[in-house]
Amino acid sequence: MEISASDSPARHRPSWAELFTPKLVTVLREGYRLKDLRADTVSGLTVAIVALPLSMAIAIGSGLSPEKGLFTAIVGGFLISALGGSRYQIGGPAGAFIVLIATIVEHRGYDGLVIATVMAGFMMTAAGFLRLGTYIKYIPFPVTVGFTAGIAIIIFASQIKDLLGLDIAHEPAALLPKLEAIIPALGTMKLATIAISALSIGIIVGMRRVRPTWPGMLIAVAVASLLAWGLGLDVATIGSRFGEVPRTLPAPHLPAINLAKLQAALPDAISIALLGAIESLLSAVVADGMSGRRHRSNCELVAQGVANVAAVTFGGMCVTGTIARTATNVRAGAHGPVSGMLHSVFVLLFMLVAAPLAAFIPLASLGGVLAVVCWNMAEKQEFAALFRSSWGDAAVLLATFLLTIFVDLTTAIAVGVTLGAFLFIHRMAEAVEIETGNVLIEDDVADKPEAASEPTALGSDIMVYRISGAFFFGATGSVSAVLDRIGAHPKTFILDFADVSFVDSTAARTLDRFAHKLGRAGTKIYFTSANRSVRQALLRAGLKLPLVHYAADVEDAVAASRAMIPASASMS
Repeated sequence: MEISASDSPARHRPSWAELFTPKLVTVLREGYRLKDLRADTVSGLTVAIVALPLSMAIAIGSGLSPEKGLFTAIVGGFLISALGGSRYQIGGPAGAFIVLIATIVEHRGYDGLVIATVMAGFMMTAAGFLRLGTYIKYIPFPVTVGFTAGIAIIIFASQIKDLLGLDIAHEPAALLPKLEAIIPALGTMKLATIAISALSIGIIVGMRRVRPTWPGMLIAVAVASLLAWGLGLDVATIGSRFGEVPRTLPAPHLPAINLAKLQAALPDAISIALLGAIESLLSAVVADGMSGRRHRSNCELVAQGVANVAAVTFGGMCVTGTIARTATNVRAGAHGPVSGMLHSVFVLLFMLVAAPLAAFIPLASLGGVLAVVCWNMAEKQEFAALFRSSWGDAAVLLATFLLTIFVDLTTAIAVGVTLGAFLFIHRMAEAVEIETGNVLIEDDVADKPEAASEPTALGSDIMVYRISGAFFFGATGSVSAVLDRIGAHPKTFILDFADVSFVDSTAARTLDRFAHKLGRAGTKIYFTSANRSVRQALLRAGLKLPLVHYAADVEDAVAASRAMIPASASMS
């Protein structure tokens, strides 16, 4: 009996508008009331208070001047909220970028960073329109934990100079050269700087325990600034190192760009685009988990791309969704993207009104802010749990972690994802089983000829096998080993695909060779219960009439076979 594959239930395919309409438009369509504006104003101000010291600290940690962090929070943060696919995403400079930016600035200068970021912005926008945002979720969890922990260590190492007040003429971005520069300079430590660092860290940690809703980072920076100014302490400040923070945004400007500069910046651009996409979509997922909402990943990528181009055009740096500020936004009761837009407006107002005060901020207090950020972003519990979970996850975790520290972030992510993919393939291949009758054929019987399959209870003229799992290239070896152990060729061979969800070209070709082998011996072959996608893959490989017959189920194939066997016997 020949059958056609049953149709699977129709799936709703979202339209272009559903994929790329910013959440701001969605929120406004729902009806935006005065109470919603009040909620967004309070949450936006709350996030801005957190973002102020953090934006400057991240810029300084990246080897840039503090205002570049503020420009990024204002321009990039506003556009991410206005154009993005998440209700609660807060954009700005992120700690995860510090190592990457510092390395780019060290080797290619700020202009090199601008060119790489513009290229990365176009890459992210293109990835969004090509609907590649969905695939970011396939990056293994051990990879994200590994590179995040590695980045945390490098960021902390970059703050040792400011935390201790060391005299270092040039501090390399890479970890080992950085440590080589720090160790000889330990004799230049300054007690006042160490005291300011310890006080800042103590206030942040203490506030988090005693008054978790208070802006501990801003309070720490303010107290440290007042003490340093009031006591006349000899500590480095923003003013002493960078001068006064500008009160206005700069005019839009891009450096001269040519083909040679684009080629040189391409590896950096790929790193920025990849890290920005991962960080922003992870942040959006965190917001979804806290709020019960769902973000539009491809719309979010498009917004990230536009925001990155705009941020560096106005004198900023790389921008992405930030997990800590986004979580603060949700906890503060934000209603929608207006909160993130207002957060940027509040940062701008601070710069317009209070920029001269930033000159008094000790760098040691901003170093304390980043030290706490490093401690929080390291994900220590997840690291330990993955390290204990299995050898495969531990290998992916350690490879990503060590390569982030000692090589670079791009290599770490590439190697981690590759190892994670091979680990997944191995696990999926082990999950594929092949049965004959009610007897399970294990993969390791290939070395035991005496364990070869016996004919089923249907008799020696009919043999039934069943494959379970995704039948793909990683599982072809074990399945082939079982099929090749079939002794005397039966008159009918039935292969049941009821529990097979997927067949790739390698597996289909393996079955094609096996089918031709049985066909030459005069065996009639039935494939049963194959769903539409499986059957199409088999047909494309040449597994069709007269070589192979398809039946609805094993019972139909057996009935058809038994009807044919007596007829064949009478003819002989």
